[in-house]
Amino acid sequence: MTAASASASVAAVPALAARARVVGGSAVRDILAVTARPEVINFAGGLPAPELFDAEGVAAAFRDVFADTPARALQYATTEGEPALREALAIRHTARGLPTDADDLLVTTGSQQALSLLATALIEPGDVVLVETPCYLAALQVFGLAGAQVVAVAGDADGIDPGALEELVARHRPKLLYTVPTFRNPTGQTMPADRRAAVAEVAARLGLWIVEDDPYGELRFEGERVPWIASFPGAEDRTVLLGSFSKVMAPGLRLGWLRAPELLRRACAVAKQAADLHTPTVNQLAAARYLADQDLDAHVRRVAGVYGERRDAMLAGIGGALPEGSSWTRPEGGMFLWARLPEAYDTGALLRGAVEQGVAYVPGAPFFVGEGDRATLRLCFVTQTPEEIGEGLRRLGAGLR
Repeated sequence: MTAASASASVAAVPALAARARVVGGSAVRDILAVTARPEVINFAGGLPAPELFDAEGVAAAFRDVFADTPARALQYATTEGEPALREALAIRHTARGLPTDADDLLVTTGSQQALSLLATALIEPGDVVLVETPCYLAALQVFGLAGAQVVAVAGDADGIDPGALEELVARHRPKLLYTVPTFRNPTGQTMPADRRAAVAEVAARLGLWIVEDDPYGELRFEGERVPWIASFPGAEDRTVLLGSFSKVMAPGLRLGWLRAPELLRRACAVAKQAADLHTPTVNQLAAARYLADQDLDAHVRRVAGVYGERRDAMLAGIGGALPEGSSWTRPEGGMFLWARLPEAYDTGALLRGAVEQGVAYVPGAPFFVGEGDRATLRLCFVTQTPEEIGEGLRRLGAGLR
């Protein structure tokens, strides 16, 4: 057989799954890939400030783990998570008004994995999932890969409109509602207590899972803490609460968790067994040791104090950077500010010019289901100093002009 005839007889490999062909990548990560130059002031990322990591405390926790239990740290662990870490997390939840036992929790490899496990356990292709609008971009990816029909719930500055939620639940019979009610990504807004109670009531009356994602809730620098939706009457047996150490300890540890009713938690544990067996043992033990030996709450207060100063710097300069007629949020915590320019502006088309001026942001359209609002953008204010934020806003104004 000649080389030409051999090559002619080779068949093509099978195609990718349909979900892999239709769900795109992360717009945020795509932007970060092209704005990694050190001279670019990057408001696009969702990364915590690395200079504020308690590197010494985390390193000490790892050293102590390897000194005391090296074999255990390097061994396989249970899928549900290390008992010491789950017990420490249960104590923290209970202290914040949500009585929790260690067995109520499943440790995950970042809270992003928790979302994927829930999609595996709950969603059949074609099932309806309700989300707030705009919505955390990676959640839209997860639900899209699961084959869900994603429907946005109308809302206002206080978050999801309970009346609109009730109408959509009655019409679509969705599996779940996904929400980031505290310092929401991408807007930075917080759902007030009365709105949370109303959402819980609709879910209880009409039959709906609530997935309450809370990666930013501890990063409050003004105002009073709002109770979790999971703590409101009617929500106890139908709310999955997601948490993470990524924004308060270190994202590189990839440690998250979910708190869920037993049947769903067990299904997620089975899905996790298939995904990665368990979250890295040494990272779990180090986090548990850190919680035992260090004061995480004091560390978070220090971080939130710095973030509050940086938020103030962005608020002080944003009016001069954006075109006349723009509006923006005033978050009480978290990492993000959301802005809307006048209707004629397209922040996606304007991004290249902004990067040429040495500043980056995330266009808002990808955070929407379907056709997005092209006049919007997300700005992260935590990774630059107040001086850098001022310079970045000056460059942003030049880029938008």
